[in-house]
Amino acid sequence: MNKIIFATKNRGKIREVNDILKSSNIELVSLLDLGNVPEIVEDGLTFEDNAKIKAEIIFKTYGIPAMGDDSGLVVEQLDGRPGVYSARYAGEDATDDENNKKLLLELNNYSEPHHARFVCSAVYYDGNRFLTAYGEVKGIIIKEQRGDNGFGYDPLFLPDGYTLTSGELSLEEKNKISHRAIAFRNLKKLIV
Repeated sequence: MNKIIFATKNRGKIREVNDILKSSNIELVSLLDLGNVPEIVEDGLTFEDNAKIKAEIIFKTYGIPAMGDDSGLVVEQLDGRPGVYSARYAGEDATDDENNKKLLLELNNYSEPHHARFVCSAVYYDGNRFLTAYGEVKGIIIKEQRGDNGFGYDPLFLPDGYTLTSGELSLEEKNKISHRAIAFRNLKKLIV
């Protein structure tokens, strides 16, 4: 088994990526499993920049290969916002609900449909090389939250070709189509 640290404390991401990697020879360790976790400032301009920052800091701290990801929602009518600020769109310590409410408030000024896409950049770093992978899923933002599965903007995001939001899909269904699943499946091929 290859031990890799996943540079996140987000339980939703940990659950999804563990599911994606379950049939590989990768043992995933998250930041929730470790002590003395350094503060990571995500000040990159792109999703890939932020993913690299996370992977590099965690590798340098623990000396174990690390994966970082950055993902978020890109809404056409909002010129790509919330983008790299997706997790803190309504403020630094905003809840998912607060971020969703801010998004819906901003979209009130625009007519439907609200075309959007979830984007994920996943990065592996082992001290010598960065391996990067990308994934995205297109859809629309709906007006009312639906579903208790997932996290973040999932209850508002209706993937193209689906009648259920990402928040209504089971983990298994979501991991067939999600931006994170695509990115981490692609990254897994590069690592193993």
